[in-house]
Amino acid sequence: METKRNISYVDFRDTFAPIGCFSIHQIMTWNERFDRNNLGRWEKQGKVIRLRQGYYTFPSAKEDADAPFYFANKLYAPSYISLHSALSFYGMIPEGVVQITSITSRKTAFFDNPIGQFSYRSVKPELMFGYSIEKSDLHQRWSVLLAFPEKALLDLLYLNPHYKTATDLQELRLDIDFMHEELKVDRLDEYLSLFKSKVMEEKVSLLKGVYL
Repeated sequence: METKRNISYVDFRDTFAPIGCFSIHQIMTWNERFDRNNLGRWEKQGKVIRLRQGYYTFPSAKEDADAPFYFANKLYAPSYISLHSALSFYGMIPEGVVQITSITSRKTAFFDNPIGQFSYRSVKPELMFGYSIEKSDLHQRWSVLLAFPEKALLDLLYLNPHYKTATDLQELRLDIDFMHEELKVDRLDEYLSLFKSKVMEEKVSLLKGVYL
């Protein structure tokens, strides 16, 4: 019987640091004789961080500005960054965002770890569209699935029933300059048609009346 191989932490770190966020599956694919007890020991020593069951990163990720969005995609797939996180990224809302908010076709989920808080809202599989692949400026191997501004808005209206009057929509405090100069109304209308919802059509009509 083959015994578990004693892998050095340096070899392990050099292999997985470029990946950023890595899973048990990836580790065992790299070396099927890897002793999983290493992870528990390294976690206690502060050499790795557990992000959720079966997913890890290194402490340096705490100082990496690109890590939270990238990790959000990896921790719970399929998913893409949307809602308040995307709106904040584009400068469409004035407040900063603590949680990283994503859309998924899986059940609603939430993870809290030393890198941040990761919230996932569930939609039907046919509404998993309207995002682009953004490359990290710092990490050539990292890419992030990020909602277009128009889809982030629609996701927000779809998942939050309390946005139903002009006053409710004013409380979003969307950036007027962005809405007039950068929002693509044609894309907004195209995406809206895919929701096939009279309620959403009414909400978007109110949104246009307030901001456009």
